[in-house]
Amino acid sequence: MGTNHKKEGRGNSDNIDASVTNSPIRNFFSGRCVLITGATGFVGKALVEKLLRSCPDVGTIFLLIRPKRGLDVQTRQKELLKNPIFDRIRAECPNVFNKVVSVHGDVSETDLGLSDGDRQRVVTAVNVVFHAAATVRFNESLKAAVMLNTLGTQRVIQLCRDIQNLQAFVHVSTAYSNADKSEVLEIVYPPPADPECVIQCCNTLSDDALEVVAQKLQGKHPNTYTLTKAMAEWVVSEQADDIPAAIVRPSIVTAAWHEPVPGWVDSVGGITGIMMEIGRGTIRSIICDQKLTMDLIPVDIVVNTLIGVAWHTATYRTNTVRVYNCTSGSVNPISWRDFGILTHHHACATPTQYVMWYPGFTFRTNRFVHKICELLFHFLPAFLADLIRRLQGVQPIMFKIFKRFQLAAKAGEFFSLHEWKFHCDNVCALICDAQDKATFNVDVSQMDWNQYVKNYMFGIRTFLLKDSSDTIPHARRKLQM
Repeated sequence: MGTNHKKEGRGNSDNIDASVTNSPIRNFFSGRCVLITGATGFVGKALVEKLLRSCPDVGTIFLLIRPKRGLDVQTRQKELLKNPIFDRIRAECPNVFNKVVSVHGDVSETDLGLSDGDRQRVVTAVNVVFHAAATVRFNESLKAAVMLNTLGTQRVIQLCRDIQNLQAFVHVSTAYSNADKSEVLEIVYPPPADPECVIQCCNTLSDDALEVVAQKLQGKHPNTYTLTKAMAEWVVSEQADDIPAAIVRPSIVTAAWHEPVPGWVDSVGGITGIMMEIGRGTIRSIICDQKLTMDLIPVDIVVNTLIGVAWHTATYRTNTVRVYNCTSGSVNPISWRDFGILTHHHACATPTQYVMWYPGFTFRTNRFVHKICELLFHFLPAFLADLIRRLQGVQPIMFKIFKRFQLAAKAGEFFSLHEWKFHCDNVCALICDAQDKATFNVDVSQMDWNQYVKNYMFGIRTFLLKDSSDTIPHARRKLQM
């Protein structure tokens, strides 16, 4: 490791995790500058917070942010730092936010859309790059998914090649980048289509022509998301093999286990949205093979893995790109059935005031029966509820919620009807000294699923539904009516 790293953005760190002064990981990040893409996403927010809190001597943290919905980059950074995930660090050491600097950029643009000045600052100052920007929509068009997930990764690698003192480049992939395989080793597999050819097709063919060939390009992949993430991994293995690079593959990223607070979650996508609607009683039937092992990974474990991998990549250089399967199924398995039972139990124990019907649902694999249940217990109640709301002069929302869940459930069926064996030897090798284990925990083998789901459901009602715990007694009475 070199010593020629910048010491920008130093702030008061006296009150933040002072017990880890001998931490190799914390010491590695001391004075080093970091670039994060995808910082406004679920994992990105948690990564920024953890670096500021547990690596308070870190140098400047550059966030690649694009304008969105009429908000400029600076405004989006301010909105980001208002998120409840930063409440703990805001109370302990508010000055540490001075380290965070937003950079106008977009992975879908040539040269990441960076100005000459911003690019020069990044290439001279940055030591560690975390690439978490991606579209995670399963129903994204092939062209959009390729431009963001595959070509976007290629552009970040090109930037990394120009960085003068790059210590580590960590690419955030997904454990399902190889969804077409039942057993997944910690290696990069050849994708079903050559990334360069697909990128060329996206640049030359019309959208209609691309959609015609999209299914053939996907091969056995269930959607464009897993396909383009597989191609992105191949791009990393082929084009970043001579820089200190690594790939981290989280499975289904879910609410925080411990940090910064148990149950923190800020995205209604995927399984979180399904759990929320189970709690509200609006979901009665789910296509799923309940005997299978599901694979969830708490967001704080993902973030600790990313940070640990950056340190590991810089400290123990290899001639190949290391891959880390960040998963739970092989070390602490739980079936869909058992997870569903826990979800139902805690939905009833700490109900939300926004409950519509008594929580209760069934996993089933029979699609015909599911369609009947969907009509009777999802569509009709949503239609009637909206009819009543219209008569009351209130904005109808239930049918919109039904359609959103229907699309999410349909997109997730492939993952609830299959299971995978993910090898995680490289993650096990991240074990550091005792202090690092406590501060940057990557071990989910000891996680109590009952307590985790309890906190998860409480986090949904607190952070997503904005429902105070004061309403629990009223909500319980509502369930008993």
